[in-house]
Amino acid sequence: MSLHAEGTFEVKNSALGADDALNGTAIGRFALDKQFRGDLEGTSKGEMLGAGNPATGTAGYVAIEQVTGTLNGLAGSFALQHFGTMQDNKFDLTVKVVPGSGTGELTGISGSMTISPVNGKHSWKFEYTLPPKK
Repeated sequence: MSLHAEGTFEVKNSALGADDALNGTAIGRFALDKQFRGDLEGTSKGEMLGAGNPATGTAGYVAIEQVTGTLNGLAGSFALQHFGTMQDNKFDLTVKVVPGSGTGELTGISGSMTISPVNGKHSWKFEYTLPPKK
């Protein structure tokens, strides 16, 4: 059975030094620090790689973040994997739970999250499943 959660988050991006493997490339590297509110109360930390020119509406990024908190009353953690592109200021974003990353009461979680950035604020919706309790 599919479950649903939604809310908002604030995010802080901090530039990180270039990785030795990336020297000489136009790839930006950033630390992510998020605070989730709503049906998911918690935090996440992650890392993002991006390229392109967001100022002209064309860019892409990948990221992985580790989310820790309480999701609809269940405590634990899980990882999210992002794959996003922007073309003509239109976003195409996929955010999925990394298989096998759930811990605590969120062990076995799977699902997808949609993120909507509007006027500098971020809202999210999360469709997910959990294995039946034993």
